[in-house]
Amino acid sequence: MSRRAASRTLLARTARVRIDDVAREAGVSISTVSRVVNGVANKVSEETLERVRAVIADMDYRPARIGRALRTAQTQLVALLIPDTTNTFYAAIANSIESSMSGTGHSMILCNTGEDPAKQDHYLDEMEAHMVRGIALLGAVDSPGLRKMARRNIPIVFVNRKPPPGIYGPFVGIDNRKAGSEVALHFLQRGFRPCAAIHGPLTSSASRERFEGYRDALAEGGQRLDPQFVRGAELNMQSGYDNAETLLAGRKKPRAIFCGNDLIAYGAFRRCRELGLGVPEDVALFGFDDNPLNEWIAPWLSTVHVPYDSFGSTVMTELQRLWEGKAPARRVEQRLLPYQIQLRSST
Repeated sequence: MSRRAASRTLLARTARVRIDDVAREAGVSISTVSRVVNGVANKVSEETLERVRAVIADMDYRPARIGRALRTAQTQLVALLIPDTTNTFYAAIANSIESSMSGTGHSMILCNTGEDPAKQDHYLDEMEAHMVRGIALLGAVDSPGLRKMARRNIPIVFVNRKPPPGIYGPFVGIDNRKAGSEVALHFLQRGFRPCAAIHGPLTSSASRERFEGYRDALAEGGQRLDPQFVRGAELNMQSGYDNAETLLAGRKKPRAIFCGNDLIAYGAFRRCRELGLGVPEDVALFGFDDNPLNEWIAPWLSTVHVPYDSFGSTVMTELQRLWEGKAPARRVEQRLLPYQIQLRSST
């Protein structure tokens, strides 16, 4: 190893390598190194470009982002706010978004809001303080902080749930109303009567539209939902279980239950089993999302498959449009992904 190469290695091991260290070793200006690092080396000769890259590799140079962030008031960070990190459907969407950042120079910060407006506002404030470049908001809830951030035109893409009324921005998701109506049509075609629903929180556009599509299609088919067979639940197994317990407690029981997501359906299925009710012989169950867990623990569950693997690329495309000023400012622009009705043994 030459003396110069040895000195590079020693510097890389003993201290943080700075841009001026690279410039000195390569025999070029700091601005030349900066152009190479930022991919704008069009005015640099091929020989100089290769020499600078070799020094960067030898010294294991990693450019500090703080200087650029202070100059532009922006980092290469993208925040993803998610309502429940234990929900594998949400986790699958998060994984898709993170994977789509690979090779773009962006990194993701994950925040768990717990469906709590105050926690959501806390994280929105924190992400603004961290000068994130954009925010993907999965499962938005209406909050003062969200409205304040929307007024400041900070790039936000709404994922799976539409923005609250009066807030604008791209929405990436599916046509929940149409999907809910297709579940109702399946129940009608099978002759299931009476039908019931355990829907998610109606403050969520996704839960509300799924339920309304289902309810309205049943009514159009001549079967109006009996209020005693409609229950509102949280989007988890325990709430599904508790609400199924109430639905199935009376002498008159529903023949089919539409559940606002697969976790609700898991809870309802357990209560059916405890009561000795066969699924679908006595009660048909239909979920929503096609949670990645289904393949392992619920391959029997009929559900609406939401293409979580496709969310990431679409979210990043919409963020890029916001960064480039190509998205309309006063409109909710919908990017609807294709869903599929998965008919399995539970119906």
